[in-house]
Amino acid sequence: MAEPDLRAVTPDLRSGARPGGPVHELLAPRETALGGSTVVRRLLPNLGRRMVGAWCFVDHYGPDDIAGEPGMQVPPHPHMGLQTVSWLHEGEVLHRDSLGSLRTVRPRELGLMTSGRAISHSEESPREHARLLHGAQLWVALPDAHRHTDPAFEHHAELPVVTAPGLHATVILGTLDTATSPGTTHTPLVGADLTLTQGADLRLPLEPGFEYAVLTMSGRTDVDGVPLDPGSMLYLGTDRRELPLHARTDSSLLLLGGAPFEEHLVMWWNFIGRSGDEIVQARNDWEKGFRFGEVHGYDGARLRAPELPGLPLKARGRVR
Repeated sequence: MAEPDLRAVTPDLRSGARPGGPVHELLAPRETALGGSTVVRRLLPNLGRRMVGAWCFVDHYGPDDIAGEPGMQVPPHPHMGLQTVSWLHEGEVLHRDSLGSLRTVRPRELGLMTSGRAISHSEESPREHARLLHGAQLWVALPDAHRHTDPAFEHHAELPVVTAPGLHATVILGTLDTATSPGTTHTPLVGADLTLTQGADLRLPLEPGFEYAVLTMSGRTDVDGVPLDPGSMLYLGTDRRELPLHARTDSSLLLLGGAPFEEHLVMWWNFIGRSGDEIVQARNDWEKGFRFGEVHGYDGARLRAPELPGLPLKARGRVR
C-alpha cells in the first residue's frame, strides 16, 4: 500500500490552541473485571471525556498469562445502538451470537458486530488456547439514522495495510492514507493498529476534521512529544494534519479517530439509547427474554442485568 505522506505539517497550534483544536489530554484507566481471569483497563468513557468520534468505549487487557486458566469468559449479554470491535494482539476469542454466528477471532483479524436494534453474544477463550491473551474491546456508537438497523456480524481476516520506514499500520475501520477497511461504518471514523520498530521517527497523516486519541498497546512511544507507556491513552483533539511519532522501543499503538459525534446519548450497561425510557425498556426486555434473541452453545448462564440507578438516566454529549 502507499506510504504515509511525510510532507511538513501546518504550524503547531497547541500554544493558544482554540477550543476544539489540538490538545494533550492523558486519560487515566480504571481497572474492572471482565470475566474469568481477565482484568481490563477501561479508558473510555472517562472522567471528562466520553467519546472520540463515534468511538465510545475502550477496554485494554493483557498481556495476561492464561496457561492453565479459563481466560476470557464473558457469558451471553445484550447490546443495542452500537457496534463492537474485537481486536487482538495475542490469543484467540470465540464469538457466539444470537444470529447463530460462531467465529474464532485471532490476532490482527477484525471481529465486528453491529447490534442495531438488538443482539446478544458471548466471548470466551477457546478451551485449547494460547498462553497469552492481549487485546482491546471497542464500541462505536451508531447514529440515530442507523441505530435501529438489522443486527449483523462480520469477520475480516485480511485487512489493508499502510507501510513506511519503521511503520506497519493495519486499518481496522475507516480509511488511513489511501487504505480503507472492508468493515462497515456508519459515521466518518478511523481505527488503525500501528506497529513501530525501535527508533522509528515519522509523521502520520491525519484528517483535520477528525478528533483523535492514541492507545499504547505495548512498548514506549513519544506521541506528539508526549511519552506514553503501555495501557495509557492520549486524547489529541482536532485540527491536526499529521501526528509525529517516535518509537523508543518496538511498539504497538491503536489510533482512534472520527468526526466529533454531536448526538446526545444515554449509555448504560451494554445499551446505547437516546432516552432513559429506552434503556429501561431494553433492560426489561432482556430480563424477560424478549427481543435480544438467544446465544446457543455457551456453557453457562447468561448475564443478568444490573439494577438501574436511583436517579433518572439522561442523554449527555461527548464531553462530560
